[in-house]
Amino acid sequence: MSQLALIIEDDEDLASIFAEAMRGVGFDVELVADGRVAQERLTNGVPPFLILLDMHLPHISGADLLTNIIKKDERFAKTIVIITTADARMGEAYTEQVDFVMIKPISFVQLRDLTSRLKPKEQL
Repeated sequence: MSQLALIIEDDEDLASIFAEAMRGVGFDVELVADGRVAQERLTNGVPPFLILLDMHLPHISGADLLTNIIKKDERFAKTIVIITTADARMGEAYTEQVDFVMIKPISFVQLRDLTSRLKPKEQL
């Protein structure tokens, strides 16, 4: 049984690359491209095993989703959070609040290798 990875990324090409990398190591993948839709999904959906969160999203930023939902809701206490951003300073500002920060551009291989290490051993 695979684990759910929620990819919150508004760049369709990147979201597709991220999804393929994560499917390649056995994750089920759900894609969300808009901050408002992500807020609804996070508030009302089943908590994913892993969240890949872009910090610059339309309508509601990844930073707002992180601080106002993910970090405040106990349901996400065990969820692995990886933020993705092209802004290294922003990534550095959130290092303490997340499990990993990845600075764009992020390659298929980088994401595949990182997420393969994060899967529970019985899931490999």
